[in-house]
Amino acid sequence: MFTSSHNPGPKLGSGNNSRPSSKDGPKKNIWSSMLDSVANGKRLPEKNLLILGGTPESQREFLDTLSADTSDPSLSNDRRKGRLPPVANQFALGYTYQDVLDADQEDTLARVSAYLLSEPSLSFAPLLKPLLTAQSVPETLVVILLDWSDPWTWVRRLREWVRLLRHVLISLDDETKIVMEETMTEWRDRKRGMDPSSTGAQGLTSSGGPVTIPLGPGEWDEGLGIPMCVVCQGADKIEKLEKDHGWHEEEFDFILQFMRTILLKHGASLIYTTPFLVNSLQSLLHSSLGIHSLLKRQSLKHNVIDRDKILVPSNWDSWGKIRIIREGFDMEGVSTAWSIEIQDPPEPLSGSSMDDAKPQGENAAGLDDGTSAVAIFEQTIKDPKRDASMTHPGSQHSKSKVEVDTSDMQSFLTKQLEVLEQLKIEDEKDRTAKPVPQLEMSPLDDNGRVNEHIGPVQFNMGGIQVDADDMLRKLKEREANRSQRKDTLSAPPGEKSHNQALANFFAGLVKKPGGSPRGSPSA
Repeated sequence: MFTSSHNPGPKLGSGNNSRPSSKDGPKKNIWSSMLDSVANGKRLPEKNLLILGGTPESQREFLDTLSADTSDPSLSNDRRKGRLPPVANQFALGYTYQDVLDADQEDTLARVSAYLLSEPSLSFAPLLKPLLTAQSVPETLVVILLDWSDPWTWVRRLREWVRLLRHVLISLDDETKIVMEETMTEWRDRKRGMDPSSTGAQGLTSSGGPVTIPLGPGEWDEGLGIPMCVVCQGADKIEKLEKDHGWHEEEFDFILQFMRTILLKHGASLIYTTPFLVNSLQSLLHSSLGIHSLLKRQSLKHNVIDRDKILVPSNWDSWGKIRIIREGFDMEGVSTAWSIEIQDPPEPLSGSSMDDAKPQGENAAGLDDGTSAVAIFEQTIKDPKRDASMTHPGSQHSKSKVEVDTSDMQSFLTKQLEVLEQLKIEDEKDRTAKPVPQLEMSPLDDNGRVNEHIGPVQFNMGGIQVDADDMLRKLKEREANRSQRKDTLSAPPGEKSHNQALANFFAGLVKKPGGSPRGSPSA
């Protein structure tokens, strides 16, 4: 029985124009509706990002790139980071949030809640399930992080994440599954030209309905129920793969064709990003979440030419566009194999508990004969370190090994010092055992054969041209005279008289023409 808090009968002394009392029920309903309308008007649109893969460091790098203020380059990174909430992603399921500001940095367009998970383990499935409800699914985008430091693991990692997502989505309640189907239908309609925002621009059929573009082969045949984007981080490492590991355009084209083929089946987008460089990551994710600026229209244009700036939006790609990259790629085989192997539950990745000795192409179903998509990919895109370690030491390939193990700088210098000390000791021993041999011919000897070839040597000294040979001869004569004078002074008296006699004799032989010898009487 419904009871009222006021007297339904007329009050004494109150006319027909009397006001209702403060306890009147209709007045309460009016205030409640007004407060609710104000609260709903100030309530921010809530969006969700389910970020899968990567390390805690690469996840933070992704969040920094997503929150970068591209409209105001003058805003310092420290100031920008100071207003960002902390990121808790060290254990199990991480969480943070970001407020998306408009171009004027004043109005808040939406609040994005980011949930982060690093490993595709079935143990984490119960953590993901509560995040996917009938209310959250239309506002959620799945982001899978890969890195150019190990592109040979991309397809295997992507397969395990898709398997985990399928395992979680299948276990949801019926109401959520219906919303997921509606969400996928809406995304497919954008591809088929039935986007509500662009319906007016479409032609009409004879029956009055809009013209729809049929889906091509391999498009949207494995829709997950939630939009997905794959982000390949660290595109600056492409040059390192080319220089250090000898990769060519064939490898990069094969990776791009493979990724685009399997992502086309899920209606997912693909983007390569480089840290500290402007890219379209923010525009791509905001567009996928339905966040649009009220002041500035952001254009999102595909890029399949620059190998480090690849951008393939959802609903843009097709087999025809993939095929023209390079001939010979088997899109039909890859597409069929991918649909088969994503049905199984996820497996441990090679970085965790997978045995290193296990063949690369082997999976849980035993598809190690090259028929699985992972096997096809890993047979072409191989880990350079693993491939070099499996090469036989005596084979010709081991001689052209790309990588060389280097020692620590200090250890290397210490060993080189020991080698130099040992060589020094050996040189000392050789010098002691063998005296330095004398030259058979002195280059200063006038009778030497060398002087016969070099001729006279002259140089300029103070403006006077001096003959080096003549100068050397005079120096020798002076030295000889000094030694002779010294011998004469040091000789005994008998020898002095004998030397004097000899000197007089030779002096007598030298006389002027017409004169008599010195020391003899005149005739």
